[in-house]
Formats: sequence, structure tokens, C-alpha cells
Amino acid sequence: MTQTEIFEYIQADALLSASLWVNIALAGLSILAFVYMGRNVEDPRAQLIFVATLMVPLVSISSYTGLVSGLTVSFLEMPAGHALAGAGTGPNGGVFTPWGRYLTWALSTPMILIALGLLAGTNMSKLFTAVVADIGMCVTGLAAALTTSSYLLRWVWYGISCAFFVVVLYILLAEWAEDAEVAGTADIFNTLKVLTVVLWLGYPIFWALGAEGIAVLDVAVTSWAYSGMDVIAKYLFAFLLLRWVVNNESTVAAMASGLGSASRGGAAPADD
Repeated sequence: MTQTEIFEYIQADALLSASLWVNIALAGLSILAFVYMGRNVEDPRAQLIFVATLMVPLVSISSYTGLVSGLTVSFLEMPAGHALAGAGTGPNGGVFTPWGRYLTWALSTPMILIALGLLAGTNMSKLFTAVVADIGMCVTGLAAALTTSSYLLRWVWYGISCAFFVVVLYILLAEWAEDAEVAGTADIFNTLKVLTVVLWLGYPIFWALGAEGIAVLDVAVTSWAYSGMDVIAKYLFAFLLLRWVVNNESTVAAMASGLGSASRGGAAPADD
């Protein structure tokens, strides 16, 4: 299908197109709100948290515009053994595959982790590990969605992606939770940690249940599931984080400068 035909296909499905347009509108409103919220923030660490968090809706509005225009969508013929092999709604039984979502996640979720790492006062090693594992999770998830040579290999890629996800979960739940206790930001960090972990667990679940997995859910329902989780995991998450930073900028400023200096593994300042 041409890009125009894909665009028309999306617009013809009111449920599917609404799941994309709603996210574009909310991302735009979030950008304006977050810029306004951060207008008076002066502490460098607080500013960096704001910049990282602001990138989330900026990436999302770009990505969802690519999806709704048909630019980052394809119709793929599923391999033998897949529930929709030859039975999709596209040409030759192709299945609607919005692979652009993985670009969104590969660029936006690292920003979420950077903001959380800064909030927790973690060190560079842990932050680097979390971000790299997160990108690995998204890239291998994309590989799972685009593999059409073998149904088994789709699930192999899915398993590799989940393995990267386990690394991210460990850092969030174990390492950064302890760092946040030392940094004095445990209350807000724990709230955001639970919000992030619960919602991020939904993505592999809906992948498995949706058209890319065992196809229990149709394309439009799966798209709404992803979009709904994006709204909460990104925009609501960002609002809660930035509101706390604005109201507690002195706490953020009191953290020693640099990554890791407030954590268990940070180096103590030398005496003169």
C-alpha cells in the first residue's frame, strides 16, 4: 500500500484513528503545560530533569504524527503459524503494523529513565546500564514485530526484549530505590516507580495478546491499549514529577552536583 492508502485506511477506522489523534492532542497540551511549569526553575539538576521530561511529549507528538500519516506504518504478511497468516486486512492478507511506536519508545523511555535517575541521585554506571538496556528492549521488540520469516523467531525476539526489560526493572526496583532513600527523594520516586513499572508491564502483555502476538485483540483495541498506557506512563508521569520538582526545588538543589554524588556509591568530597 502507498502511504496515502495507509493514511486513508487509518482514517476510515474511527476507533484506530482516534487512538492516534487523541495522543497527538494530549502531547501538544502537555508540552505547553510543562514549559509553563518550568518557567521559573533555576537549579541545574532540576532544569535537567525538566528537559529530559519535556522530551517525552516532544518525541511522542512527532511519533504519533508519523503513525497517523502512514509514514511509520506497514502491512506485513505474518509467517505460517501466526493466527493472522494470510488473514490480515491489508493487501495479500497483510497485518497492520505500526512499527513507528518502537521509535517512540526507543527515544522517549530513555528520557523517562534519565529523569528518574536524576531524581534518585544515581551514579553514571547505573544510569548508563538502565538506558542501554531500555534501548535494547525497544530495538529487539521492533525486531519481533518486523520478523516475518518465522513465527518462532518472533517469539525469540520477544523473549530477548523481555530479558532487557528485566534488567530495567531490577535497576528501578532495587538499585534506584535505595539511591532515592539516600538522596531524600524516596517518597516521590517510589510513587513514580510503581506507576512506571505497572504500566510498562502492560506493553509486553498487550504485544502478546495483540495482532503482533497471538491476535486475541484486534488492531484498534491494541492501539487504544498502547495509547492509553502512553498517556498515563508519559504525560501523567511527567506532570507528577515536574509538579514535585517545582514544589521541592530546594530538595533537588541540596543534592550534590553531578550524577552519583548523592548515592551510596558516590564519592565523598575531599577535605581541604
